[in-house]
Amino acid sequence: MTNLEKWQLQGKKDPSILKEIKKLSKDELLDAFRTDLTFGTGGMRGIMGVGTNRMNTYTLRKANYGLGKYLVDRYKEEVSRGVVISHDNRLNSREFAIESAKVLGAFGIKCYMFDSLRTTPELSFSVRYLKAIGGIMVTASHNPSKYNGYKIYDEDGCQYTIDAADKVIAEVNKVEDVFEIPVMDIDMMTSLGLYKILGSDVDDAFAEQAESVQLFKDLEKKIKIVYTPLHGTGADMAKKVLTDTGYDASFVQVQMEHDPYFKSVALPNPEDPNAFKLAEELGKKVGAELLIATDPDADRVGIGVLHEGKYHYLTGNQTGALLLYFRLSKEKEMGILPKKGKVFNTIVTSELGASIAKSFGFTVFSTLTGFKFIGEQAKLLEGTDTEFIFGYEESYGYIIKDYVRDKDSIQSLLAIAEMANYYYVKENKTLVTVLDEVYKKYGYYKEYTRNMQFEGATGPEKMAKITNYFRNNEVTKLGGVDILIKEDYELSKRVQLQSQLETKITLPKSNVIKYILDNDAWVVIRPSGTEPKLKVYYSCKASSMEEAQELINKIDGDVLSIIEQVSNA
Repeated sequence: MTNLEKWQLQGKKDPSILKEIKKLSKDELLDAFRTDLTFGTGGMRGIMGVGTNRMNTYTLRKANYGLGKYLVDRYKEEVSRGVVISHDNRLNSREFAIESAKVLGAFGIKCYMFDSLRTTPELSFSVRYLKAIGGIMVTASHNPSKYNGYKIYDEDGCQYTIDAADKVIAEVNKVEDVFEIPVMDIDMMTSLGLYKILGSDVDDAFAEQAESVQLFKDLEKKIKIVYTPLHGTGADMAKKVLTDTGYDASFVQVQMEHDPYFKSVALPNPEDPNAFKLAEELGKKVGAELLIATDPDADRVGIGVLHEGKYHYLTGNQTGALLLYFRLSKEKEMGILPKKGKVFNTIVTSELGASIAKSFGFTVFSTLTGFKFIGEQAKLLEGTDTEFIFGYEESYGYIIKDYVRDKDSIQSLLAIAEMANYYYVKENKTLVTVLDEVYKKYGYYKEYTRNMQFEGATGPEKMAKITNYFRNNEVTKLGGVDILIKEDYELSKRVQLQSQLETKITLPKSNVIKYILDNDAWVVIRPSGTEPKLKVYYSCKASSMEEAQELINKIDGDVLSIIEQVSNA
């Protein structure tokens, strides 16, 4: 019996299934049932709808069954510590969160559910705050409104890393019939003490921690800020911490609404300057020096800085480097700089932040892409004489204090606001001016990320074909620059091309290829783990930004040429 036939049979019990199937075109039907929606190390994310390859009640139950089985085997009698569940503003998010609880309840696992939507960083914080055994966040982050997703967290508030995630995945894959997964009614769970609603007490504790990142809390707040949550979860908490700490903040009111259709923005992603359109309009009206936007689950934050009458939108790499430079230089001046500490980034993050950290005497460790690996490293520092200094990645995610083990826009936006205010009040500078000073001191670093969409039934095959070409074929030059080293994280090997000397990469296996070029440049090719797209990352260092941009363009042109040839072959 095919997947489609199984779902049609279930439709006799659940008429909504048949109703949805009838709405689909032939191509949509093929894509909806061609495979199972992947539950991977990054959780699960997909288009909502009927079918095995879609986010819906039944595919979600399957994921939760695997999690529940793992938790019962791993924690046994400790399941009474519970799992914290939160969700964003998307369609079906509340329903999916409740369905998650119902599956875990059938295992006898206690569930803490927030009374309404909350941010991803607060979910991460809440797991440790409540001493729970894990957490669930229902979100599709910055994806369009047709998507939803599901992320799982361990008892440290960190997204499951590879070893633990593989064990959950193994249990998920054992499920033979998604329609036979047992669930417990919420009323029954409540009567058995397995279901508890969380309220403002956790919010207050989280806000207090966020406000603790300030270095100059008594400095007069002179800058004006415009904030937008892009219709997402950041609305309430960001407004609370900005107001509590005394900033003159205005809010994009239409985007403070928790709208699941994101009606006022094409793509709710603070990495895209177009997402700031309404924020910029309000910023010009009120004379704001700083624009701040967070994505729907509020783990990412982007900023626009008023400089010489125009708003400049900084990249994640630039903002991260500025935060690191500001905090280390000011802590040194204040005499509170830690004696021994470590800074964390990823293999696709700019080297500018690493250069800054090393200049202050700190070591830098680069993890695989994904903030869970930074969270994992933060855990490893506990009980040592080395302090967690800072963690960030190019995709607009930062941690200043590791009470959260995922990227956290709430503490970050406060740290950014303080940094912008300090330079404005104390030195009459904008962040654009300071960034240029940093470039002059450490070198002009330029980064660029190309996202290539591969949706539909043939998408994964095309991405695999392209990645395998770079893995299996020799590329010696890009943009006219010699490639010195090729790193293959799937094969765990690093090869120096000239000598063919091969060494082992000790990071976990991942489908990533990195070329390190002469001239302080590198290129990374990586299929996304949660979206149907291939990502190509570029970075280089030069004596001017113009020279750096020219080199990026040349390297990108060669990479694109290879990808087009492989795709059309």
